[in-house]
Amino acid sequence: MLGPCCSRGIFETIEWQCAIPFFDAGSSFTVSNQNPTKKTKESWPTDAAMRQVYSAHLWGGREHDFYSGEGSHLAELVDPYVEVVKAFLSSFDPRLTVCDLGCGDFNVGRQLVEHTAHYTAVDIVPELIERNRQKYSDDGLEFHCLNLATDPLPSADCAVVRQVLQHLSNAEVHTIAQKLLHYRYVILTEHLPDSSFVPNKDIISGQGTRLKKKSGVNLLAPPFELSVKEQKALLSIALTPGKGRIVTTLLRFF
Repeated sequence: MLGPCCSRGIFETIEWQCAIPFFDAGSSFTVSNQNPTKKTKESWPTDAAMRQVYSAHLWGGREHDFYSGEGSHLAELVDPYVEVVKAFLSSFDPRLTVCDLGCGDFNVGRQLVEHTAHYTAVDIVPELIERNRQKYSDDGLEFHCLNLATDPLPSADCAVVRQVLQHLSNAEVHTIAQKLLHYRYVILTEHLPDSSFVPNKDIISGQGTRLKKKSGVNLLAPPFELSVKEQKALLSIALTPGKGRIVTTLLRFF
């Protein structure tokens, strides 16, 4: 059970077909160790890597000041996600407090604020957070510049982690995963292969994902092996063949 306030019907998995190509920015961070002629990528501090992503527009959107990629802007990807998360949040009375871990340019989070008791949005890039503070204002909204792996995280009833862990190394994911245990609910979204895969192959933190390694993040599998009270598939959006799926899962920890 997800609690007496939850409407059962919203927890059925929604399958969504997205017949559009999906921009894959992972190539520059994917390295094959089997090719001795390729130079191994050096690990950057995550804050420096993400600042470069935004300053160089490595996820596209050069017409924007900050752009968190197609996954945060294409209606085919954003609208179904917003609908299922709104349905979950609106099923509670009193409403939940929410912490958005990796809020990006806030094009998605801005659509959820009104359905919460309080919304705290967090990202690692200071210029991005300052821009969000200036662009979005609400009595129940605040922004913080934090490193999810090294800084204490704000408390809340529910954490939203949307396509964030897929960009981080296993070491950082492991540290963050332990902090997620302090939230009753976690709404986790990851870009996964569209067929069976070996989860949690390691990568260097940055713009890329595990998809090039035919892998994706699964917090319940080794080496993370989180224990949950319940998990529910909320949404699965199939991209064009070979481009994987965007999967959103609700985890309840206590």
